[in-house]
Amino acid sequence: MREAAFVKRNSGKWQRLEQLVAGRGTDITPDETSALYIELNDDLSYARTFYPGAQVTAYLNTLAAGMHRHIYRNQRTGMGRFASFWKTELPLLMAATRKQLAISAGVFLVAVIIGGLSARFDSTFTRLIMGDGYVNMTLENIKEGKPMAVYGSSPMVDMFFAITFNNIMVSFYAFAMGVLLSYGTWLILVQNGIMLGAFQYFMFEQGVLQESLLSIWLHGTIEISCIVIAGAAGIVMGNSILFPGTYTRLASFRRGALNGVKIIIGLVPCFILAGFIESFITRRSATMPPALNIAIIGGSLAFIIGYFIIYPYHVEHTHRLHRTTPAA
Repeated sequence: MREAAFVKRNSGKWQRLEQLVAGRGTDITPDETSALYIELNDDLSYARTFYPGAQVTAYLNTLAAGMHRHIYRNQRTGMGRFASFWKTELPLLMAATRKQLAISAGVFLVAVIIGGLSARFDSTFTRLIMGDGYVNMTLENIKEGKPMAVYGSSPMVDMFFAITFNNIMVSFYAFAMGVLLSYGTWLILVQNGIMLGAFQYFMFEQGVLQESLLSIWLHGTIEISCIVIAGAAGIVMGNSILFPGTYTRLASFRRGALNGVKIIIGLVPCFILAGFIESFITRRSATMPPALNIAIIGGSLAFIIGYFIIYPYHVEHTHRLHRTTPAA
């Protein structure tokens, strides 16, 4: 990109930062300030690479130094920063990741269908995917009238820590594989989707689909949703390598990786909640009133849709109003 085009494309953003450094940017929210500062450093990195010694590079260097002083003079710490992450920063990030989330969900859903159809037309497929030991154990539990007995086979506390750690690692793996130009993340989503589809068809084939739905989706609603969201984080990182835009590929990758890590951090409490449900509640699913099972599943789904899809839209809309409304 020519220097003049680079300046024209980003001058509006830089002018807003000049106002902020000068103490006139009262309409700029703290979270927008943080985002603009990251973009400014990326712009500076790009200018140093392609326009060394140019006037725009010196200008951006001065502006970045001023922004650094402004941010670290006024930065929020402790609970204020913690609350801001959940209230604004993560929702804005999810709003910007809408497309990647749709792709992740689409890939996972197609994999679930493939897994179910494969189990339907190949009687050996479920054993291939789930393993003979797990299938034989489940068949034995079904004969005893306890198809979901596997969830009560371990001490609750031990199960909670093991499951929570495993789920966090699966999500991180789905994200980290995005470094393989997003295709690694797609592979993890396909593997997990096929496994879920094959398992659910196996339960249907054995005549215990209802019991399995009311049981595994107590925790699975949050757990599976978070794996899909982690997949979106991996795609964000992978696409940052494939499509760097005006940034250098390294600067784009750093930005994509940071955004992906923030999403994974945002999923940790969800995995803790899913682990708690699976360890302490799912084991009692067979004796619970079906209405209670449905209420927990419905509440979990409402939380996921509300916080990760609907609320980000609201925050993004409010954020845009702040950017377009002139300061009084």
